[in-house]
Amino acid sequence: MLDDGLVTVPSSYSVDDTISRFEAALQAKGVTLFAKIDHGAGAVEAGMTLRPTFLLIFGNARAGTPLMQANQRIGIDLPLKALVWQDADEKVWLTYNDPAWLAARHRLGGAVAEAVAALEKGLATLAQDAAS
Repeated sequence: MLDDGLVTVPSSYSVDDTISRFEAALQAKGVTLFAKIDHGAGAVEAGMTLRPTFLLIFGNARAGTPLMQANQRIGIDLPLKALVWQDADEKVWLTYNDPAWLAARHRLGGAVAEAVAALEKGLATLAQDAAS
């Protein structure tokens, strides 16, 4: 499902298992996991509640640098991110930014179309590996 530049896929697993599977897929592809942010823990610290919501920040300089060479401002959207979250019905989802949408947002043009297509395919595979 594509929604304003976001790709959201259903997961067949719990939040923790989806995250573990995503991390394993990253490692298998040689992609660095830079950070994992627990938004729910942040909510608790603020005296609030939030269903499980984790942001994973990851990337690979070989994949991202050509995009920044085309337009350094895409660095605001890199490294890439994936959100693993649970809805009110306890269904787990994985959401990420569509690389083609990011490329259009930053007007990268055709010179990096091959790199963008590779990122699209790579992210779809990571999401599939984590959620199915």
